[in-house]
Amino acid sequence: MPNFARRGSSLVALLTVVAIPSVLAQGTTVDEIAKYRAALQDGNPAELWEARGEELWKQKRGPRQTSLEQCDLGLGAGVVKGAYARLPRYFADADRVMDLETRLVWCMVAQQGYTEADAKKSPFGNGNAKKSDIEALVAYITSESRGVPMNVSLAHPKEAAMYRIGEKMFYFRGGPHDFGCVTCHGEDGKRIRLQDLPNLTKLEGAQKAYTTWPAYRVSQGELRTFQWRLYDCFRQQRFPELLYGSDASIALTMFLARNANGAAFDAPAIKR
Repeated sequence: MPNFARRGSSLVALLTVVAIPSVLAQGTTVDEIAKYRAALQDGNPAELWEARGEELWKQKRGPRQTSLEQCDLGLGAGVVKGAYARLPRYFADADRVMDLETRLVWCMVAQQGYTEADAKKSPFGNGNAKKSDIEALVAYITSESRGVPMNVSLAHPKEAAMYRIGEKMFYFRGGPHDFGCVTCHGEDGKRIRLQDLPNLTKLEGAQKAYTTWPAYRVSQGELRTFQWRLYDCFRQQRFPELLYGSDASIALTMFLARNANGAAFDAPAIKR
């Protein structure tokens, strides 16, 4: 055999030997992270946010000293059980498609008398002294849909339009790094550091990802909502700031939520 052929065979063998442990190590790392999350789930601190959210839901607050117990999340006034599994959705009283956080802000304004600016004043906590009432309310309401299959409708024309816009946003690439949602979530087997990135273009990936938000972030000591997740993705892509409760945020949520249809909702979860 010529020398170059022997060298080629040796190189292939060497690369194979190096690659196998790498693949095995990656699989082991993902497995260990999954075990770590499962172990933490039994004592998920998100329960503290859920309890505070339930109190806020029932507490008389705002200029009108009224609770949110008459807030209609889509299944009737005050009904929280299973409501999140059908959001986002079109609300006739607002003539708009809304996700949970946008609907809560609307109810705080319409029923409790807050201004929109006050209702949106602290959408995200910082893990220390600054707490967010919205995050607590979201934790409580979403917990009431655990085990309920996702069932987001596109029956209304405005729902279908939101889905189409969200789909375009997901595949849009731009910014200084030519990034888009699809950059990180359009293929199998991608990771950032120790974080595996679900492929949101496939049913399994979309279902697994969407149904585990909101989540308590161990690294931040804070419960994070889906609006925060999108906000932080835009920040990492170096896109313009995603405005809280904007149509853009709702459209992208609609696209991802609809793609998760059929999967049982399983949040608030716990994440790295």
